[in-house]
Amino acid sequence: MPINFDETASVNECDARAVRPTLTGGNPIVKVPVLLQEVSVQLPLRARITFPEDVLEIKKIKKRVKLTQCRLIQPRTLPGETPRSKLFLSGFVRKNIQYATPVCPSDEDEVRSVIHSLTVDVPFDCVAEITTFLTPPVGPFFNVRNEFDFLVEQPLPAGFPSKDRLMSTDLSQFHQQSVEFFNEQVFCELVRADITEWDEATDREPLVNGPFEEGTFRSIVEKMVLDITVKVLQNQQVRVDSIDSADNPC
Repeated sequence: MPINFDETASVNECDARAVRPTLTGGNPIVKVPVLLQEVSVQLPLRARITFPEDVLEIKKIKKRVKLTQCRLIQPRTLPGETPRSKLFLSGFVRKNIQYATPVCPSDEDEVRSVIHSLTVDVPFDCVAEITTFLTPPVGPFFNVRNEFDFLVEQPLPAGFPSKDRLMSTDLSQFHQQSVEFFNEQVFCELVRADITEWDEATDREPLVNGPFEEGTFRSIVEKMVLDITVKVLQNQQVRVDSIDSADNPC
C-alpha cells in the first residue's frame, strides 16, 4: 500500500550525542582556500530605464547584485616599486520594479490603477587596485621552453679541401625541453552589497481628467552607488599545527 505523505504522521524523537572525531597525527599539510585580501569596492552607476506603459508611481524596487567575473592580474613590478595588482570586476544589478499604471477613465477625485512589474539589468565593470595582501598569492609560475642541438660533421662540396668538414647543427632535426605549470587561479566570494540610489522621472506629464497633483511618466534616470565587499582567495598548501590532546576536551 503506498504511503500518503499528505496525511498527518507522527515524528519519532532521535537521540544524538557528540563523538570524538578521528584526527590525523603530526603536522599534516592541507590544501585549503587562503584569504589573500578582503576589499570593499565602490562603483558609481548611471542608467536610463524606459517603461512600456504610463507609470503613475513606483511602488517597490527589489534589487539583487550578481557578480559575473572577478579576476586578479599581477603586472610586472620593477625592483623597489610597490606591487599593484589589478582586480577586474564585472556583473550587474538585477532590478524588479513594481509600479502602478492608471486605468481609464479617471476623474478629479480618484485614480484607478493596476500593478505591473518590470525587470531590468544594470551592468557594471571596473578595475580595483590591491597594493597589500594578508597572504601573498602563490605564483604564477611561468612556462619554460628551451631548445638544444647537437654538433654534426658533414663533408663539404667540391671547391673545399678534402680534409675539411662542415661542423654545425642539423637543420633537419629539432630538439626541445618544455616545462608547463598549472597554477592555482585566484577566485572571489561576494560577501556584501550596499546600494544607494536616486531615481527621478524625466518626462512626467499631468494626468488627463485626474486630480491636479497626479501625473504619469515613462522614463526615469537612475543614479546609483554600489558598494560591494569581496573576499579574494586562492587554494594553497599550508601546514596545520597539531592540537595537544590535553587542550582537546573531546
